Amino acid sequence: MGKYEDLAKEVVKQVGGKENVISLTHCITRLRFKLKDESKANDDVLKNMSGVVTVMKSGGQYQVVIGNHVPEVYADVMPLLGLEEGSADRGEETGDGSLFNRAIDVISGIFQPILGIMAACGMVKGLNALFVALGLYTDTCGGYLILNAIGDGLFNFMPLFLGYTAAKKFNLKPMIGLVIGAIMCYPTVQNSALSAGGEALYTLFAGTMFESAVYTDFFGIPLIAMDYTGTVIPVIFVVYFASKCEKFFSKFIPDLVKFFFVPMLTLFVAIPAGFLLIGPLATFGSTVIAEAVMSVRNFSPMLAGAIVGLTWQILVIFGLHWGFIPVYINNIMTNGYDNVMMPFFACTFATSAVVLAIFFKTRDRQMKEMALPNFISGIFGVTEPAIYGILLPLKKPFVISCIAGGIGGGFYGAFNFRKFMMGGMGIFEFPAMIEPDGGMGNLMVAVIGVVITMVIAFTATMLLYKEPKVQEKTEEEKMPAAEKKDTSMLRRTEIASPMKGEVKKLSELKDEAFASGVLGKGAAIVPEEGKVYAPADGEITALFPTLHALGMKTGEGAELLIHIGMDTVQLNGEGFEAHIKEGDQVKKGQLLISFDKALIEGKGYCLDTPVLITNSDDYLEIVEPEPGRIMPGEIVLKALK
Repeated sequence: MGKYEDLAKEVVKQVGGKENVISLTHCITRLRFKLKDESKANDDVLKNMSGVVTVMKSGGQYQVVIGNHVPEVYADVMPLLGLEEGSADRGEETGDGSLFNRAIDVISGIFQPILGIMAACGMVKGLNALFVALGLYTDTCGGYLILNAIGDGLFNFMPLFLGYTAAKKFNLKPMIGLVIGAIMCYPTVQNSALSAGGEALYTLFAGTMFESAVYTDFFGIPLIAMDYTGTVIPVIFVVYFASKCEKFFSKFIPDLVKFFFVPMLTLFVAIPAGFLLIGPLATFGSTVIAEAVMSVRNFSPMLAGAIVGLTWQILVIFGLHWGFIPVYINNIMTNGYDNVMMPFFACTFATSAVVLAIFFKTRDRQMKEMALPNFISGIFGVTEPAIYGILLPLKKPFVISCIAGGIGGGFYGAFNFRKFMMGGMGIFEFPAMIEPDGGMGNLMVAVIGVVITMVIAFTATMLLYKEPKVQEKTEEEKMPAAEKKDTSMLRRTEIASPMKGEVKKLSELKDEAFASGVLGKGAAIVPEEGKVYAPADGEITALFPTLHALGMKTGEGAELLIHIGMDTVQLNGEGFEAHIKEGDQVKKGQLLISFDKALIEGKGYCLDTPVLITNSDDYLEIVEPEPGRIMPGEIVLKALK
C-alpha cells in the first residue's frame, strides 16, 4: 500500500464496500466505479472527505473526483477490492442503465487505459514535426526516424492496444483481444498490400462512398479488403463478437481441452467474420459518421465551433465528453485531421485564465493557494481540479469560462482550426497543429485563439467577479498577536440550537458517518417542527441543491453543517423550502429553511438532524449537551480554544 492507504480505505468503505464494486477504472482526475447499488454509496460523506474534490454520477459510473494524483489513489484502492492494477473487473457487469449510459461506460472503459501513453506518443510525434519545421534536422536523418517510430508506433498499431482493452471490457481473455488486434494489422491482408499485388477482380458498391475493390476471396466469399492499421472502431466490434463466441464455446468444450480449444474456435469464427463482414461494416460506419459530422459543421463552421466550446466543460463535469472521443479519433484516422471537436481546445485555456484572474483578485490566502497550482494544471490540459475546486462553487467564474470557451470555439470554427495527430494535452498539443507539409498557418490560428480566449476570460473575470463578503473581524480577532496569545485558551464559542426538539448524542444516530464523528463533533436534534433557524451570526457557505443540508461559518470562525434528516437527499428537494441562498449573511435566530415534517416522515425518512462543527480539530474541546428538550436559540454546543 502507498501513502494514500487511509484515503483508499475510506473511499472503498463509503462506496458501499468491495462487495458493492463491479469494476473500477480511472482517468486523469477521477476514480470511475461501476457499482451494484449506487444508493449504498454515501455521497455527502465522500464530498466532504479530505482528499476528495466531489462526486459525480454519469454514464452509468459513480465518479469520485480526486485530482491529479488519482493514479496513486487508484493503486491503493485496487488491492482493497481484491484486484491487481490493470485488472479492473470483479465479474460480469450488469446491464443496468440506459443504452446511452452503457455506451459511455464502454467507450470510457476501452479508451481510458491508453490515454496517458497516447498523449505521450502524440507529444513526441508533434515535437518531432516541430523540430523539422524549425530546421533543427531533416526528415531523412536517423534521429527523425527513431523519434517518428516512438510517436507513430501506438497509432499505427492501434488495433492491438484497443483489442486488449476492449477484451477486458467485454470479459474476453485479454490475450485473445491482443491477438485479434495483431491479426487485423497483419501486413499481407491489408488493402494496400492486396492492391499492390495485382488487378481487382471486381468492384462492389461502385459510384458510392462505399466503393470497394475486391482483390481476393475467402473460399469463394468476396473479401472487401481494408487497411485496419490505425483504425479504432472495427477491432472493438470484432472483439465484442469474439467475446460472445468465447462464452458460447466455453459452455460445451470439455475442461480437459478448453485451455486451447476455446481460443482456437473463437479465432476460427471471429476472424473470418471480422474480415468478411464486421470490419467492412464498421469501416463503412466510420465513414458515415465522419461525413455526417462534417456535413453538420459545413452548415456553419463558426456556430458549430461556438457550440462545442460553450458546452464542452459542461460535458466534462458529467463525464459525457467520452461519447465524443471516438468521433475525434475517427476524424483524424479517416480525414487526416479533426476540425469538428477541436474547438474544445479553447476551453482549457479559458478555465486557466479565469483561475489566474481569481488568483490576482482574491484576498483569501486559501483561494490563492488553490488557484495557482490549478492554473498550471489547466495550462497542461487538466482542468477538473479547477472546475470542481474553484469555478463551480463560485458559479459566476464557471459561466465566464464557458462563454469565453464558446467565443474561442467560434473563432476556431470560422478559421477551420485543425489537429492532425492524436496526443498531447494543453500546451503540449501545439505541435500537433503543424500542417503535414510543415505549414505554420494552422498553428498560428491555434495560438491566436488561445490568446483571444484567455484575454476575454481574464478580463471578464477581473471586471465581473466579486469576492464573497467576508464577515467583519471581532474585536478579539483584531487584538495584537501577543495580547491574543494570553487569552486564547479562554476563548469559547457558543452555538445555539437551530430548531425546536429533543437533543441526543451523535453516537445514537443510525448513520455511521455522523455517529462516528468523522465529519465533525456536535449533537443531534429530533425536530418537533419543520423550521431551521440560524444558530449564530455568520455566512451561508453552502446550500445543497436538494435543500436538505446547509453549511455556514460563524463570525467566530466555527464551520457548521446542519443536515436535516437521514438520506433526505433522495427527496430531491421535495418538502423543503429555503429562505436564504449561498453567500448570504445571516443573523442568529433568522429563519433559514422550512420543511414539511409530516410529508418527509410519511415517506419513511428519519428526521434526526446532526448539528456539526466540521472544523472540530481547530478546537481544544467540543462540549456536547445533555439529552433533553431544547428550544431555538438555547445553547446546544460549546467549543473551547
